[in-house]
Amino acid sequence: MTREPQRATLAVVAREAGVSVPTVSKVVNGRTDVAAETRRRIEALLVRHGYVARGLGGAQPETRTVEVVFDAMRTPNNLDILFGALEVADAGGVEVVVGTVPEDPLGAAWARRMATARREGLILVTSEINSRQWRQFAEQRIPVVTIDPINLPGPDVPSVGATNFNGGMAATEHLLDLGHRRIGFIEGPAGAMVAIARLHGYHAALAQRGLTSDPALMAEGPFTFEAGFAAALELLGRTPRPTALFASNDGQALGAIEAARTLGLRVPEDVSVVGFDDITAAQWSAPPLTTVRQPFAEMGRVALRRLLRLVAGEELASPRVELATQLIVRKSTAAADPGL
Repeated sequence: MTREPQRATLAVVAREAGVSVPTVSKVVNGRTDVAAETRRRIEALLVRHGYVARGLGGAQPETRTVEVVFDAMRTPNNLDILFGALEVADAGGVEVVVGTVPEDPLGAAWARRMATARREGLILVTSEINSRQWRQFAEQRIPVVTIDPINLPGPDVPSVGATNFNGGMAATEHLLDLGHRRIGFIEGPAGAMVAIARLHGYHAALAQRGLTSDPALMAEGPFTFEAGFAAALELLGRTPRPTALFASNDGQALGAIEAARTLGLRVPEDVSVVGFDDITAAQWSAPPLTTVRQPFAEMGRVALRRLLRLVAGEELASPRVELATQLIVRKSTAAADPGL
């Protein structure tokens, strides 16, 4: 049986024309900001290679479109990620469609709908992706890049995240440096990869100081204000109570601050609190929250750049990219009271 020849990619045309992939993309999409001689050279190569778009019937859509899909649009982090992706998309002449994970993500219908809508690629944010989903998108020739996937994706699934383990260590080390030894930890959702990495960072920082993690100082819950409030009430009600709390995200940390107030405790005089993410509300809380900053906008930029490289037929040097976190010290942490 004769195999169908492989479709020419923008990367192949760009390499032969001696230009960048975005420049070829501009010509394909009818943009006028390309020099006339360069445009003629690219158009000739497109014809020679028989370049055909991924869309139905081989027709090139008027606008190149990718989709950014979130598990839910509930956090400010998602807006930062989207803002970063939009910056790169605008520079590359690509439009972004925003959506949420469908009710039946395991069904092949999702991949077929994206192919019918002529989506060139997909960025999947804080959601789970398994081998079945991956295969369905691959069959439709729709590249996928994930951001902070809930599960550990397969080795071939491109993903972008932050150094959650290092961030967990930095937050715990900060509290240890302030003299705290009974440090409570509010875990994230069970099974979430980012939450597990932050927990491991917490354990590692304690171990480096010769301290043993105490299960009585740990409670878990979803990444919400309410979960942080409930977990902090539980932890701060124990005897002896922790002198500091490290929450797996800022929503939990803000809930922990409110729980401390409810119990008549002052932050940071009686209990220090550290969060993770550095959402906008962290700097406006009372007191302003010490937290670990994640570069959400840059995660969106990197994810879309990687997706466009895959769309162009290029290979990625590594399937996983982790961007550095940064400890931001504000007023919710202070030296431990030696009398506690």
